[in-house]
Amino acid sequence: MTVNTAFSVCPHDCPSACPLVVEIPEPGRIGRVHGGDMAYTEGVICAKVARYAERVHHPERLTTPLKRVGPKGEGRFAPISWDEALDEIAARFKQAANSLGPQTVWPYFYAGTMGHVQQSAINRLRRIMGYSEQAKTICSTAAGTGWMAGTGAKWGVDPREIPESDLIVIWGANPAATQVHLMGLISQARKARGAKLVVVDPYRTPTAEKADQHLSLRPGTDGALACAMMHVMFRDGLADRAYMARYTDCPERLERHLESRTPQWAAAITGLSADEIEAFARLYGSTKRSYLRSGYGYSRSRNGSVNLHAVSCLPAVSGAWQYKGGGAVQSMGGVFDLKRSLLDGLDVPAPKVRILDMSRIGPVLTHDPRDLAGGPPVTAMLVQNSNPADVAPDSTLVRQGLARDDLFLAVHEQFMTETARFADIVLPATTSMEHADLYTSYGHTFLQVAKPVIAPVGESRANHRMIADLALRLGAIHPGFEMDAWEMIDQVLVASDLPGADELHVLGGLDCAKVFEDAHFLSGFGHEDGRFRFAPEWGMEGLPELPDHLAVTDEADEAHPFRLITPPSRHFLNTSFTEMPTSRTQAGRPTALVHTGDCAALGLAEGDLVAIGNAKAEIIVHVKPTSGIARGVVAVEGIWPSEFFAGGKGVNHLTSAEPALPGGGAVFHDTKVWLKQVEPS
Repeated sequence: MTVNTAFSVCPHDCPSACPLVVEIPEPGRIGRVHGGDMAYTEGVICAKVARYAERVHHPERLTTPLKRVGPKGEGRFAPISWDEALDEIAARFKQAANSLGPQTVWPYFYAGTMGHVQQSAINRLRRIMGYSEQAKTICSTAAGTGWMAGTGAKWGVDPREIPESDLIVIWGANPAATQVHLMGLISQARKARGAKLVVVDPYRTPTAEKADQHLSLRPGTDGALACAMMHVMFRDGLADRAYMARYTDCPERLERHLESRTPQWAAAITGLSADEIEAFARLYGSTKRSYLRSGYGYSRSRNGSVNLHAVSCLPAVSGAWQYKGGGAVQSMGGVFDLKRSLLDGLDVPAPKVRILDMSRIGPVLTHDPRDLAGGPPVTAMLVQNSNPADVAPDSTLVRQGLARDDLFLAVHEQFMTETARFADIVLPATTSMEHADLYTSYGHTFLQVAKPVIAPVGESRANHRMIADLALRLGAIHPGFEMDAWEMIDQVLVASDLPGADELHVLGGLDCAKVFEDAHFLSGFGHEDGRFRFAPEWGMEGLPELPDHLAVTDEADEAHPFRLITPPSRHFLNTSFTEMPTSRTQAGRPTALVHTGDCAALGLAEGDLVAIGNAKAEIIVHVKPTSGIARGVVAVEGIWPSEFFAGGKGVNHLTSAEPALPGGGAVFHDTKVWLKQVEPS
């Protein structure tokens, strides 16, 4: 039997932005999802998205607007109409603005969808109404700051060059779980060229299990490892002095600085042996076609930007940028040159408003004067594409803020998340299968568009339409509010001198890759002088002038002898997919990965309950002993809903809202904790 299909694009916060072929077994329903045709993804998609029908047609999907009828956080709601819901939101926003000024309203969003039209509508409303701005720090800020400090440009070597590499270094990433297409390219290089794979990560991820070498260092010590590697490269004649003289700012100064950053020095900081560091440095320095894929994991520390900058210096010292299959990448997002005026309302004069840090939503909502910047308290919010009650750091403080009686909260969502349970009004949102959007990627170079493949489920509405309907009630005027999503996509593309929406849809995507010289920075790095900066301009005092180990992390102590990291689960994506039965079954339950030696010292066996705690909170999970993690480190994978933890508190109750230096960023892997055995009762 022939099954009808339609084309779409995965909207989730993953580097791959996969093209999709969606089975349509009957009108209004999707079936199995397959990978579409693209040179990078090559028809492969992750298991989560392959069973996307579980999400779209989930029985607990929100399908009608709701109004709270019980205490905040209890989750008791009654159905209302869209007109009633939007009228109340508009009235409460106006009331708040009339009382304390428009900055008392804080629209809050992030990457629950990566489509530019649906994600950005909230920015247009914010700008036109003069509401508080948002610093979008929770994911990529620390990493981006570190990468840009050296290169000055938000791109690197196209991953499609990996089959030409002789060495691939995956540093602070787990593509076997989070970017399967990268593993396919690595496999090609290993088969065709005998390429080596080295993984740098505090614990043995599925990617590390496939590596030729796994360097299990202590969290937050990546800068020390990179400095020791460069020390060896200079010492042993493996540094490309001719390349540095032409393309970098101060190689002689760097060499003098690194004379004391020996492998022995780094071993004491990282927990690796000096021999491991020496061997890795010589392998990297002697392999010109070395490809370094820098992930986000090690940027989630207070010193994450400094660490990432230090790592990004490696191909500049070795000269690997000169060779096909050599160089590095952190994000490819800068290859797309979209004109965003229509999307974000940039054609409207910018009001002078404060910027509130989204990673510090807990302190913001509990009136920390450092965060309110002299302005009024936040008394009204609209949350889209995010679930801060679970995802943001310091969950206890976040929930205290969300539970305030004087805070009006509207949440536009697909499911009754922990955040939605605190809302006064909950609005049902479409999935990507039900609306049109425009997609870029931070893992590849293809620009894509997608049309809806089924009608909206129930009464759900897309972000773009919901914001336009609210704008009408608030008196916010902008041409973008008058367009449907496809019209907006078309106008953005045309303004960007790109094919229009219909043409791009027929093409199936547009490759925006840079030519070799630009991708490898042989035409110059992104700074004004065209040189890579070993000495970055951080813009604040107290940070190292050259690559170094910055000792500002939440170091273990006698009372808190462990360091907690909270890496992703391959079965979830933050809190997305946690509602899907198959994902839950495959993920099992919240689990603490602890070194077998540490378990023995604590009297812990597999399956025992363990309390993990610090001054902020205590959570209870089951333990799994493993030799594949550094001593003194504990990993809890995935952001499970709180109800799945024995004590009712999720992992982010332990994490701090203190920002990474210098530009902010959530420090999810920078938490000192204690561990205690818990009696089953």
